[in-house]
Amino acid sequence: MFAVHLLAFYFTKLKEDQIKKVDRFLYHMRLSDEILLDIMARFQAEMEKGLGKDTNPTASVKMLPTFVRAIPDGSENGEFLSLDLGGSKFRVLKVQVSQEGKRNVQMESQFYPMPNEISRGNGVELFDYVADCLSDFMKHKELKHKKLPLGFTFSFPCRQTKLEEGVLLSWTKKFKARGVQDTDVVSRLTNAIKKHKDLDVDILALVNDTVGTMMTCAYDDPYCEVGVIIGTGTNACYMEDMSHIDLVEGDEGRMCINTEWGAFGDDGSLEDIRTEFDRELDLGSLNPGKQLFEKMISGLYLGELVRLILLKMAKAGLLFGGEKSSALHTKGKIETQHVAAMEKYKEGLANTREILTDLGLEPSEADCIAVQHVCTIVSFRSANLCAAALAAILTRLRENKKLARLRTTVGMDGTVYKIHPQYPKRLHKVVRRLVPNCDVRFLLSESGSTKGAAMVTAVASRVQAQRKQIDKVLALFQLTREQLAGVQDRMRAELEYGLKKKTHALATVKMLPTYVCGMPDGTEKGKFLALDLGGTNFRVLLVKIRSGRRSVRMYNKIFAIPLEIMQGTGEELFDHIVQCIADFLDYMGLKGAQLPLGFTFSFPCRQMSIDKGTLIGWTKGFKATDCEGEDVVDMLREAIKRRNEFDLDIVAVVNDTVGTMMTCGYEDPNCEIGLIAGSGIQQCVIACGYINDMPSYGRLQKQARADFPALTSLVYPSSPRYEKMTSGMYLGEIVRQILIDLTKRGLLFRGQISERLRTRGIFETKFLSQIESDRLALLQVRRILQQLGLDSTCEDSIIVKEVCGAVSRRAAQLCGAGLAAIVEKRREDQGLEHLKLTVGVDGTLYKLHPHFSRVLQETVKELAPKCDVAFMLSEDGSGKGAALITAVAKRLQQAHKEF
Repeated sequence: MFAVHLLAFYFTKLKEDQIKKVDRFLYHMRLSDEILLDIMARFQAEMEKGLGKDTNPTASVKMLPTFVRAIPDGSENGEFLSLDLGGSKFRVLKVQVSQEGKRNVQMESQFYPMPNEISRGNGVELFDYVADCLSDFMKHKELKHKKLPLGFTFSFPCRQTKLEEGVLLSWTKKFKARGVQDTDVVSRLTNAIKKHKDLDVDILALVNDTVGTMMTCAYDDPYCEVGVIIGTGTNACYMEDMSHIDLVEGDEGRMCINTEWGAFGDDGSLEDIRTEFDRELDLGSLNPGKQLFEKMISGLYLGELVRLILLKMAKAGLLFGGEKSSALHTKGKIETQHVAAMEKYKEGLANTREILTDLGLEPSEADCIAVQHVCTIVSFRSANLCAAALAAILTRLRENKKLARLRTTVGMDGTVYKIHPQYPKRLHKVVRRLVPNCDVRFLLSESGSTKGAAMVTAVASRVQAQRKQIDKVLALFQLTREQLAGVQDRMRAELEYGLKKKTHALATVKMLPTYVCGMPDGTEKGKFLALDLGGTNFRVLLVKIRSGRRSVRMYNKIFAIPLEIMQGTGEELFDHIVQCIADFLDYMGLKGAQLPLGFTFSFPCRQMSIDKGTLIGWTKGFKATDCEGEDVVDMLREAIKRRNEFDLDIVAVVNDTVGTMMTCGYEDPNCEIGLIAGSGIQQCVIACGYINDMPSYGRLQKQARADFPALTSLVYPSSPRYEKMTSGMYLGEIVRQILIDLTKRGLLFRGQISERLRTRGIFETKFLSQIESDRLALLQVRRILQQLGLDSTCEDSIIVKEVCGAVSRRAAQLCGAGLAAIVEKRREDQGLEHLKLTVGVDGTLYKLHPHFSRVLQETVKELAPKCDVAFMLSEDGSGKGAALITAVAKRLQQAHKEF
């Protein structure tokens, strides 16, 4: 028993001594967490540099856009071909992707050798060979009678400008075919395939093997958004926000970025990490000074690194008694498969002895222990370096999503990862240590990059088909210039019908006279009261106007109108209004003052003079009885008499649109048109008012006609279609109906219509403004949709944003076409070749929507090129405007008396 313990102690001590010896010799290859965090930070900086348009040319990590913008969603189906070129063997694959919601993939494949004379020969011969292999495969699988889409896995750095195009930047690994660099490899392959007249293949996608790995795993796990290969070479890809990719136009959605991380350090940024063995290996490689990170990690180089270390240790007398064999001097004699075999848990030492013996060496037990530890240090460093770079990618994903904790999946492939017994465990452990705020699942790719290329092709086919359907729906909302000109012409005709006595009754645009017969000229002055009734709140304002300096000061108080008053009797409503006026006058210390008053009454009225307005019908939730068909000014006067506390001079009853024009006209004498583009309940129509020459009013009494203009208000009570295509009250509902239609077609929300989406009015117009905001990232768009009970993907969010844009753009264009008709009428009425005027504008849709105002203005400019139209935002048109109309009316009354 004692002898056994003694022997065990001897071997333990021997192992410890050998490990310490190797650790001292390879001190610089052992990387602490502090160093790994530093490497991680360096890689993050290189990623940022590679994504920038100006910094990319000098970046070592090229961060190449792949134009893969979507991952599988399970609806893919059909037959696809796939080619995989990038290693010692070339593979052709037929993939059958099942449908009916079942994620089932059936594959048939064939490997073909890749001789050195082909991979390092002429480029034409290389692609001819690939096409010959494809032809052979299709012949044996009886596929030559079919037209099939093809995905091409090409595992070398390419610069892509679209999914089906890629210019080779440089060969890596053992490939050196002449005449291919700086050319489009898809075109090269297409030309080679064309030589086979019996092949009918459509290359839809060029895919890097890393991207293929990510897509393969994403088909099984939708959380997969990173792909890593650790094999002959090494690389990683991940899904990046488009807004961060300067190399590609557009900010919407995400795109897979091929990092090409193998070149990390080519700019010298890892010189403090590289060892003498790394430098010696690099000098003897096919591409000195290139792919330096890859040369410390990948399977093509790990065995050679071990050989160089063993040779140096033998020369130093630290191994094999100082003896060296010719095999140990020979490049490539130790391969990565040998390193993996030597690190096996139980058979490792036996494998080490066998491998060293095959190299012509006579290793002792101590030598075997030392060599095994050399392999451990080399492969562990590889895993550490991969972990640091991967941790940088995971951190970027988490920060992009603005999450405290990230849940994600990394698709893995490559011979080193697959065959090395300790590598996966080491990599996983270090990654989780470096990014403790990321919950990472590592998923081994099944059939790897080749199946992935087929999946990319399947996704491309699906997206292509879906895009056609979406475009077909959105095309209904796209208006040509001819269509807009047609709207303008029809609006112009309706303007004329509405002005003429004979056709007015049939006109859809009613052209209601407002009896506002003048604009502010700057001489207005005094104190005026203004009332603003148009919703659940009622405002009373005191407006002080000073002449000369065009100065207006306002004081106001807001009063609530309870529902029982809104829907009670007319007498109760106007008594409540007068009570509010009394409270305001008392509050302002004006009790007993007789002030001229303007009444903004934002409901459809028929006016016979500026101070008379007959209510046509309530809107906006008002239902007070005994009001419709009555003069609202008389009802207000009667209520004031009933109170018998004060007397007011009610000079004008006005529409809020008229107030908008007058407010802007006070600041700009060229303002002749008022426009309200509103949304919500309080301002729910596109309304427009403009100055019109009195002789145009064929339906007014002759004695009422004069040589000064009057304001016309346009309303559309008989033409609800125009309102429902342009007003804020309806735009959100139109979007909701489109989303339901697209979801029913399986183009949105995985075909699932939520209960909230079925609810009328749930999609408010304010959501259009928020979703279309240029400052809003898709992540925030998804949050808005989640508030509506819609569990959207990134792709869903893009489509929703497109739908909102199509609906709001059409609204702005239609509104612009109507406005262009009025502008052109003003020009022609005045007999001018060129007209310069200002449009006063108000309304939440115009003010708050990020693009509505621009599109409207562009449409007016295009349809009315002879008019120079300026747009001026109104400041409190419904309050200030009512006071200005009152002031102008008083001025004109005084002028009439003096005349």
